[in-house]
Amino acid sequence: MDYVIIGGVAAGMSAAMEIVRTDQHANITVLERGEHYSYGQCGLPYVISGTVPSLDDVIARSVKTFREKYGIDARINTKVTDINTDEQSVSGIDTDNKHKYQINYDRLLIASGSSPIFPNWEGSHLKGIHTLKTLTDTKDILNDLDENVQKVTVVGGGYIGLEAAENFVALGKEVTLIQRGSQLANIFDRDMAELIHEEAKNKGIHLVLNEAVKGFDGKNRVESVETDNQSYNTDFVLVGIGIQPNTEFLNSSGIHLNDRGAIYVNPYQETNIKNIYAAGDCATNYHRIKQINDYIPLGTTANKQGRIAGANMAGQALTFKGIVGSSIIKFFNLTLGRTGVSESEAKSLNIPYKVQTSTAGTNASYYPGSETITIKLLYHERTSQVLGGQIIGKAGVDKRIDVLATALYNKMTIHQLVDLDLAYSPPYNGAWDPLQQMARKSYN
Repeated sequence: MDYVIIGGVAAGMSAAMEIVRTDQHANITVLERGEHYSYGQCGLPYVISGTVPSLDDVIARSVKTFREKYGIDARINTKVTDINTDEQSVSGIDTDNKHKYQINYDRLLIASGSSPIFPNWEGSHLKGIHTLKTLTDTKDILNDLDENVQKVTVVGGGYIGLEAAENFVALGKEVTLIQRGSQLANIFDRDMAELIHEEAKNKGIHLVLNEAVKGFDGKNRVESVETDNQSYNTDFVLVGIGIQPNTEFLNSSGIHLNDRGAIYVNPYQETNIKNIYAAGDCATNYHRIKQINDYIPLGTTANKQGRIAGANMAGQALTFKGIVGSSIIKFFNLTLGRTGVSESEAKSLNIPYKVQTSTAGTNASYYPGSETITIKLLYHERTSQVLGGQIIGKAGVDKRIDVLATALYNKMTIHQLVDLDLAYSPPYNGAWDPLQQMARKSYN
């Protein structure tokens, strides 16, 4: 069986390893348009500050390991330009040698990932303007961050923008963070985002909201960021305004895409074309609460979808059970966690809901060192099913977001949340965990 995989990072190599384990006679070819395989993209912001000492630390397996240990034809710098679904072939170009190639497949996985969105702003060609998605991006940033760079501007207040801003501050840089909308971290509701704004300001970040970037100015190197309101002097720019699926080569393939360019897949990770699968940042994911095919590209989902795609390509019958939209971000002293739907999402989906927002201590009131966390809990107005939660604080956020994610996955109600047998000890919580305190308030 000839397996071809487009993309050699999270989803692609999770699939490849599952095929290796399942089909001992597999002939696997992986086409990666970059130079690196199987690395942790989520760790890249921490390499910038030196929190993670080296780029090598985020690489799970090298190209050499895949080739020599697992017998995978792992290619680099291979750009895919076309898929012929009738002939079951993939065409492209070797960007090193400029040679065109064509490979036939019995089973094909598209795990081509995503790329940073970068508008055609005036001055985008200037040196000192970067994005952060790959190992190569990170190398370029590290090479550019010398002692002459003092003022750093981050454009975009999502995952990458927040993590990058923190790590630039850790390097002693003067950081300006520009967000086109009225709040940072749009995955949170506005009332919760205020806590993030306060933390940013407390850490010395110059926060600019409600201004849209129009371009950059400078001679050879960027010297300022121009918005629709004013100009900001800078020595360095990181643009992190979102990502888009790498699916431009599928335009004439007949493969169904959503309005963002993500590939529609069923629970088996199959596309609408026979013998073609998709997984990771280029594919949709079913949202168990929204009950729609959503697009929330995260590393955890990519690895799960890749494993399931690989298993099914090799003859098994596994299904992806869906997501509940869980994510967590470290932002200086705060941990920002959310899962399920936000209040704004519930409104847009016309879901009848109720909401509780409260603060609580992370451990027993008499035990020293208690921190305050803020919890926002959404539940269905009629059925009391938990719909989502947002938690922000200095400690204990990760534990409680994971409890909520488990409750959401199992469609639990707030009454059942109260009944959970959660661990208790004074250094970690009170006799009633803050989540259960919130749930009790919701129906008392």
